[in-house]
Amino acid sequence: MKRFLSASTAFVLLASVLAACGGGNSGSSGSAGASSSPGSSSPSSSSEAPAGNNSKEKVTINLWSFTDEIPNMTTKYLATHPDANVEFKTTIIATTDGAYQPALDQALAAGGKDAPDIYAAEAAFILKYAQGDASDYAANYADLGLTDDMVKNAGIAQYSVDIGSKDGQLKALGYQATGGAFIYRRSLAKDTFGTDDPTSIKNEIGPGWDKFFEAAAKLKAKGYGIVSGDGDIWHPIENSSDKGWIVDGKLHIDPKREQFLDLSKKLKDNGYHNDTQDWTEAWYADMSGSGKQPIFGFFGPAWLINYVMNGQVKDTIGDWAVTEPPTGFFWGGTWLLAHKDVAKDEAKKAAVADFVHWVTLDSSDTGLQTYWANGTMKEGEQGTKDSVASSVVMSNANGQIDLLGGQNMFDVFVPANANASGKNLTQFDESINSLWRDQVREYTAGNKSRDKAIADFKQQVKDTLDIASE
Repeated sequence: MKRFLSASTAFVLLASVLAACGGGNSGSSGSAGASSSPGSSSPSSSSEAPAGNNSKEKVTINLWSFTDEIPNMTTKYLATHPDANVEFKTTIIATTDGAYQPALDQALAAGGKDAPDIYAAEAAFILKYAQGDASDYAANYADLGLTDDMVKNAGIAQYSVDIGSKDGQLKALGYQATGGAFIYRRSLAKDTFGTDDPTSIKNEIGPGWDKFFEAAAKLKAKGYGIVSGDGDIWHPIENSSDKGWIVDGKLHIDPKREQFLDLSKKLKDNGYHNDTQDWTEAWYADMSGSGKQPIFGFFGPAWLINYVMNGQVKDTIGDWAVTEPPTGFFWGGTWLLAHKDVAKDEAKKAAVADFVHWVTLDSSDTGLQTYWANGTMKEGEQGTKDSVASSVVMSNANGQIDLLGGQNMFDVFVPANANASGKNLTQFDESINSLWRDQVREYTAGNKSRDKAIADFKQQVKDTLDIASE
């Protein structure tokens, strides 16, 4: 995600968001232990965890991440695995200033006893480590005893599997699910459409962008904008495209992504938005209803609700709901990979596999995702409820939150995760997306023609990444 901030409060907010969906800023090391995990509620299930480490010598797992989120999970893991025989040595390097990837690359290449055994990658660069230049360092999950049946039995969203796979071999999975929904104001829905029911609103705004813009016109007649800025529709457009930016080694502009030029201009020309940019004070203001015109909604995953909107909606808390978007998409997420060399040591292999399984595939009552979904990571304390990778867990979890007026958000995010696609990504997306969105804004602002914006975009990609156009 792009990070443009205009005030110290915005910086603090974004720091918490990055901890939830990628990013971070502190370092620590912790120790304690890894044993056999219960795997699933049925001991005979094919999703049962691999055998844990039963050797007498304690295993050290080198864990690398860009926030303290995964390292903090080790505390809960050890508390729920009292017979564990492992210690975690954590390295945390923030993604700010591009520091994490070069350090991780160097550590992976160096190998040896200090090499990362488990490492994290966020959506912006997971393709590099799961499918791209650095993918050869990653172990196949199957070589750790983590099977396709485990993935199936946990109901892991296919987009997450596709992103974490290379040549049919799974190399990475996440614990979050970041399929996107449309998050809208109930009061504005009632005033415009006569109802705030999510099923009815779903049919007002979609499926498809024609229906969405019909809704935008109805909202405008009432004095409301449908979204805050054009960035709000970019993620659904980007992730619903048929092909990614690179096809056969050349820059490819998918027709659905090219359409962003026209849809963005339509939003601006008709006053359907407040012309904000995401991650700015004006964007946050529209969450609280204090922008230049009331804004109907935002596109995003559960983390946008939990870690961004939750601190910004102010008096509009409870006046929000979620429904299915006009098209499926995802935004963000963190994946776990294991170094291929862990398979050379049976004790380390078992310990690494057990922890990775507990985080990414364990759908039992004592699996990480059950605690994560229900906000029960800290015993006796109600924490943040979040969408997780396992649809089995979410189907049994309580996703009701006050911001949504008590709506169970998991009723929407389970199908949202299933409708997202992970087949249109490349390892260059973060850079190319930034260039594309800048050119689209130049066009919609009237600073250049449509053809000129496309031509300049192609040239910038060539100059920046040395990738020629089709």
